[in-house]
Amino acid sequence: MNQAANPNSADSLTALLLPLADRTLLLPNVAVAEIIPYRGVQTASDLPPWLLGQIGWRDLRLPLLSFEAAGGGRAQLGATPRVAVFNALGGRPRVKFLALLLQGIPRSLKVDARLPRAEAALAPLELAAVQVEGGVVRIPDLQALEQKLADAGLI
Repeated sequence: MNQAANPNSADSLTALLLPLADRTLLLPNVAVAEIIPYRGVQTASDLPPWLLGQIGWRDLRLPLLSFEAAGGGRAQLGATPRVAVFNALGGRPRVKFLALLLQGIPRSLKVDARLPRAEAALAPLELAAVQVEGGVVRIPDLQALEQKLADAGLI
């Protein structure tokens, strides 16, 4: 069988487009454990602006992050917020999952493993900008985001 005709070949993967306030992130769907509603966030006054608080998920309390604020922008809460729970990558025994604020409903799609790079300035915590469906999306550095929490003594 021709690999180009096989959508499940090693040359393609299922990904999620995660809408933020000012950009869209692209992650392999295996990086995301679940998409949950934005609700029940426990906040505190002494948190950095990029840490929105803690959110409950499956009997766990997860740090809820704003990607925009963690990269130097401003945290925003839109009309249809959601939360992406993603797998932690840092190998810390007590940190298995983190949560990221989204501004809408993610969308699943198949992408070629060799996505074309986009000419776009990268913000902090972004590994690359790529072309998907005629638009520019960003690939986040989830390990750096987790390290930001560790450097702040929050995990």
